[in-house]
Amino acid sequence: MTEGTTSAAAEGADTDTLSRLEQEGEIAADYLEGLLDIADLDGDIDMDVEADRAAVSIISDSSGRDLQKLVGRDGEVLEALQELTRLAVHRETGDRSRLMLDIAGYRAKKRTELSELGAKAAAEVRSSGEPVKLNPMTPFERKVVHDAVKSAGLRSESEGEEPQRFVVVLPA
Repeated sequence: MTEGTTSAAAEGADTDTLSRLEQEGEIAADYLEGLLDIADLDGDIDMDVEADRAAVSIISDSSGRDLQKLVGRDGEVLEALQELTRLAVHRETGDRSRLMLDIAGYRAKKRTELSELGAKAAAEVRSSGEPVKLNPMTPFERKVVHDAVKSAGLRSESEGEEPQRFVVVLPA
C-alpha cells in the first residue's frame, strides 16, 4: 500500500468518525429538545465535536436559573441526564456513546476549577516531594485533573472504588 493510499484511508476514517459524532449530536439534541419541552424549560442547544466525542450544550438566553434545575447539586442531575442522553443515542445507533453534555456552562466552569486544582496539587507535590490525595470525584472530574497534572509535568493515578474514586498526584 502506498503512503498516499494510507493517508486517504485515514482521512476517510476521520470523515466517517466526524459524521458519526455529528449524528450522535443530532440525536442527542432531538432527545434533549423533547426533554426541555416536557419540562417546559427554555434553552438553546449547541452541538460540537471535541476531543473525538460529541459535545452538546444547553444554553439559556435568560438568567439560566431554570436550567440550574437540570444541573442539580454538584452536577448530579446533569450526570444523570448525560447518561440518559447517551442511552437515547445508543438506542438509535446501536453504538456506545461518549457524548459530553453541558448545561448552563456548568461543566465548562467546573473544568476551569478542576484544572486549577490539578495545577495547585502538582505544585504542592513538586515542592514537598510527597504524593497528594484529592477528594473523590466523578470520572469527568478525574480526567480533567489528570490532564492538568500531566500538563504540569507530573503524573497521577486514580485509586479507590466508585463513587469514592479519587486522584493521587505523584512526584516525578
